[in-house]
Amino acid sequence: MAVRRAVEQLQAYVPGDQPEGRNVLKLNTNENPYPPSPNVFAALASVTADDLRKYPHPVAGPLRKALADLHRLSEPQVILCNGSDEGLALCTRAFAESGGRVGYLSPSYSLYPVLNDIAELVQTPYMLKDDFTWEMPEQIPEDLFFLTQPNAPSGRSMKREQVCELLQRCEGVVLVDEAYVDFSDWSAVELLDAFPNLLISRTFSKSYSLAGIRMGYLLGSPELIGALYKIKDSYNTDLLAQKVALAAVEDVATMKANSLLIRGTRNRVTRALEDMGFQVIPSSTNFVFAKVPDGVEAPTVFEALKREEIFIRYFPGELTGSYLRVTIGTEKEMDRFLDAVTGILTVEGREVE
Repeated sequence: MAVRRAVEQLQAYVPGDQPEGRNVLKLNTNENPYPPSPNVFAALASVTADDLRKYPHPVAGPLRKALADLHRLSEPQVILCNGSDEGLALCTRAFAESGGRVGYLSPSYSLYPVLNDIAELVQTPYMLKDDFTWEMPEQIPEDLFFLTQPNAPSGRSMKREQVCELLQRCEGVVLVDEAYVDFSDWSAVELLDAFPNLLISRTFSKSYSLAGIRMGYLLGSPELIGALYKIKDSYNTDLLAQKVALAAVEDVATMKANSLLIRGTRNRVTRALEDMGFQVIPSSTNFVFAKVPDGVEAPTVFEALKREEIFIRYFPGELTGSYLRVTIGTEKEMDRFLDAVTGILTVEGREVE
């Protein structure tokens, strides 16, 4: 029995901790702190035994139509996926030949290099500057380019003009990963008509408060989406996920209201951290990425918070090693977080106003 060399050598993706406990404050995996639409629970209650014994709709037809209507596209421009991660993996199989080239920003979503390694593709990480902005080259020769927009872990958003430049300069398909777009001010969906090489990835995990159902989707031209349909699993999304996601899409108002709450709390937390001496990257997401004050070590704050059962995210590295990423929770949860940080900085000898 043999394991592919690419798999043996693979450095697997490491997800955030999933701690359990009554007093745990989980601010490490960018989950939404608010419940999804009430329609979701009615949809779950409506499922019958007869529903469960049958295969789900192979292309999630009703949900696909609802999403097409939502984004003012045609149904052949939408494909549903088992989480947006499946959509990303499909792209590595559909748009780059064996040994082909894939580009992405670094640091960004750490699953990209894993998917590229699995597909045995040649990768080019385009390094970000110290402020997590990008100096775009004149030519981008990759067959496929992954762009998280807004980006993670920084939370920064590129301007519309910059994304257009990327689409013009890239010789291949550009996948704009909009996992956090509902916490930002603009979407690349408006660029689909102008750029046939554009694909957009969306998820129900963040703004819709549905990380547990593993549902995502891609938007693009019928030609690009049609290629993905050829290689997707026959029944790649399950019945419950389809029903729940459809119920959420039919109540976009709840999602938008929750996103607005999170944006308001994000702004408050940003100001509070800056008052403590943190440098916070301007965020268009449901998290903040904050550089610790001078004289303080990020791992020290990270571990001290963990001892208080407050879980955030720390990414070692030359560019990210002095930063902490904090998911935005409810107002009460963020008060607890800010109080804990104040106490930790005081112990570390840092004066906090």
